Amino acid sequence: MKRWKKILTTVLTGTLTVTLAAAPVWATVDLNAVYGISTNDIQGWPAGPEISSNTGILMEADTGTVVYDKGADELRYPASITKLMTLLVAVENVGLDETVSFTATGVRDVTPDSGNIGMQLGETMSMRDCLYAMIIHSANEVSAQIAEYVGGTEQDFIDMMNEKAAEIGCVNTHFTNASGLPDPNQYTTARDMALIFREGLENSTFREIIGNPDYTIKPTNMNGEERKLHTHHPLFAQESALYYPGCLGGKSGMTNDAGHTLVTGVEQDGVTYIAVVMRAVDLSQASVDSRLLFDYGYQNFQKLKYEGGNVVLPKGAATDAITAKEENIDGKNMECYYFSDHLIGMGGIVVATPTPIMEEPEPEEAGSADDEPLYRETDNTDKQQEPAQEKKGLSNLAKLLFAVMGFMVVILIVLSVALGMKNRKHNHKVK
Repeated sequence: MKRWKKILTTVLTGTLTVTLAAAPVWATVDLNAVYGISTNDIQGWPAGPEISSNTGILMEADTGTVVYDKGADELRYPASITKLMTLLVAVENVGLDETVSFTATGVRDVTPDSGNIGMQLGETMSMRDCLYAMIIHSANEVSAQIAEYVGGTEQDFIDMMNEKAAEIGCVNTHFTNASGLPDPNQYTTARDMALIFREGLENSTFREIIGNPDYTIKPTNMNGEERKLHTHHPLFAQESALYYPGCLGGKSGMTNDAGHTLVTGVEQDGVTYIAVVMRAVDLSQASVDSRLLFDYGYQNFQKLKYEGGNVVLPKGAATDAITAKEENIDGKNMECYYFSDHLIGMGGIVVATPTPIMEEPEPEEAGSADDEPLYRETDNTDKQQEPAQEKKGLSNLAKLLFAVMGFMVVILIVLSVALGMKNRKHNHKVK
């Protein structure tokens, strides 16, 4: 009997080891690391300001040029700036006039000490009301309800968030909820958040939602009072001493581990900058850091047309300092422009010159013209093929887990049968 117990223990231990090995390994956020300003190392680049936030970035929205980089690719917790991705995925998939009825999901996070607007089970609002409540008031319960409504389930919506992040080039981001509530497996970087905000600015509905500092939610079927909302973003509120002219809006966030996070867009004289600062000691400091970055960008750089595109150059720098390289970007041949090996813009798609292709003459048919050409020009340019749509179904991890479980069941059945036979033999001997 002890021998069979030992075999069973060995099998189960091995199975558990395989299962754990197949589970995903999440990235680790090092909150104690300190980073320098890497853009200060670019030859001929204006020195950037010292900010107290742990990490930060300033990106020019049109070209994607990173003007300032302090640990921009280092993992940090996003807190409520997560809601910018929730907004982007929502406006790309639903209409603003759709009616949202609050379920248990939407009232789950309604507590006195959490950001919410007091939604009740069965209360209804338009999607427009929900999005403004989420962005202006940072309502966590509304974020969860938006996720369930748009995705069908919260998890399906979170999957949509992660898919969208990967689509726009976020390589260091992982979402586990739609609100930004603390989770060690929910992380991002200053660069990735700038990319998310940049993508959002291309969507008119996204710009509308983040661009209004005030909004009023009319009485609902379960609340007879108006809910008046006003922005918490210091650079966006005109009454604030930290207000920045041309501010397009943005989002703030805060948790203990995330510290204070802030995403902001500003447009002046046709140039739009996106500033992201992460893990500041308070919202005021995050706002001061963001203002320093915007001042740095507008005072030291200029956006110029160059060949087939736009570039961002230090003021006073000559265009002959620019070098161009043909590169493949997302499957397209692009002209990329560099200043001291730092990407400052991209031009149009580079199209290959059509190459004449000789073809064998076809046999003449009755009535065909004698002067028919023996060759034709064929465009040899590589055609981009649409990626095959990913088939829905079980993930590889799920398939592996099911296979392991099946294997365990078979082993247990075999052991049970063998054990039963041994018991019968033992009972027969006793008789």
